[in-house]
Amino acid sequence: MIKKVVLAGLCAVILAGCNTVKGLGKDIESGGKAIERSSGK
Repeated sequence: MIKKVVLAGLCAVILAGCNTVKGLGKDIESGGKAIERSSGK
């Protein structure tokens, strides 16, 4: 029983970490696009 609870918690942490990294990548990408637009003028 305890192993199942620990496994469920571990899965939740891993999924949250993946979403955080994915969001960070999108933020960096949008920042790069903004720099490209401003330097192209």
